Amino acid sequence: MCALLRPLQIGPYVLDNNIALAPMAGVSDFPWRDVCRTWGAGYAVGEMLHSRGDLMGTDKSTFRTVQMYEKAPIAIQLLGNNPQDMARAAQAQVAAGAHIIDINMGCPAKKVCAVAAGSALLDNEPLVAAICQAVVQAVPEAVVTLKMRTGALRDHKNAVAIARIAANSGVQLLSVHGRTREDKFLGEAEYDTIAEVVHAVSIPVLANGDITCPEKAQQVLKHTQAAGIMIGRGANGRPWLFSQIAHYLATNQQLPEPDLKTIHQVIHKHVQAMHQFYGDFIGVRMARKHLVWYAPYLRMSLVQRQQLMAAETPEHQLSVLAQLSV
Repeated sequence: MCALLRPLQIGPYVLDNNIALAPMAGVSDFPWRDVCRTWGAGYAVGEMLHSRGDLMGTDKSTFRTVQMYEKAPIAIQLLGNNPQDMARAAQAQVAAGAHIIDINMGCPAKKVCAVAAGSALLDNEPLVAAICQAVVQAVPEAVVTLKMRTGALRDHKNAVAIARIAANSGVQLLSVHGRTREDKFLGEAEYDTIAEVVHAVSIPVLANGDITCPEKAQQVLKHTQAAGIMIGRGANGRPWLFSQIAHYLATNQQLPEPDLKTIHQVIHKHVQAMHQFYGDFIGVRMARKHLVWYAPYLRMSLVQRQQLMAAETPEHQLSVLAQLSV
């Protein structure tokens, strides 16, 4: 492998490459992680799971917990603001088979920040330290990582301080999104702060935010000197982006998209996997958002699009998809 495309080590785990799928609530479930790994993602983190015990048993949480047939290392992301809750949740997930616990300090959603969790935690450095220390001490047999932003406010980017707190607490990898909590997903990600974090700590750092094409991936890696990149929204509807980026980093040449027949096979298989994972009722509905992202490759008429989005059963959804096959 070349200098930019290389294996990524997270604790004792050496991954095939340094291109990761970001944890995204309602998106990066097991079927999507599996698709992205198939297309070259070296690492994938599950969507956030709440650490509070009274919320851990919900149907939604059941889908977000450890899936034993997932390729190792299994990474579970925990959300919360109470060190003891986070520690207990980490122990439960490791007991269930998780190898890596990722702490969420990056989510900017209003309902998350309103309860002082996610990226709201960046405002409270003592609490950041308490959470990191509690989780690391609770699961010494596992690896603990942290997903964060550059700070809470645009005029107060404290990512370097947070990174040092995490590293000193025993966190073994950081993923940094190049926006503050205040930015949410507006404007453009910036990478200067990520570069500062990379040079401030000795643990691996993944650069995240607005990486939507191979050229941008190369640019971000060169600019930040990060150990790797993490891709979220940029891969929605096109999981082959991972293989395109890997090829470009290795050869400096573009890899074309798969042909439409292959793309339709990917879509069909992904939708079937969602039906199987969630069951008929939830599976059909969860598949719809991915079908919206896949839509540019389906070449649907307005009527066909309406039929696809209105499908209520797996059989109907797959039947409409089959009619769109090339």
